[in-house]
Amino acid sequence: MIRVLLFAELEERLGRRELQLKPENGLNVEGLRERLITDYPELQGIENAMPAVNEEYARADTKVSDGDTVAFIPPVSGG
Repeated sequence: MIRVLLFAELEERLGRRELQLKPENGLNVEGLRERLITDYPELQGIENAMPAVNEEYARADTKVSDGDTVAFIPPVSGG
């Protein structure tokens, strides 16, 4: 399984911090993001979140495999 962690507004919109998804062959971060938007329309805006795979920031083309943890961290603003 792929463990997906959601933070801040993404967690609030979905009402959950964590999801477990079945892996797919050849899946990358961008494909996972698209799958999440399709399966969970309330996650619109996830395209602006910074992805991390196994606690390291990742690019859209980073491969995602069974056993990985993928986090989506929305931009933070403050003052």
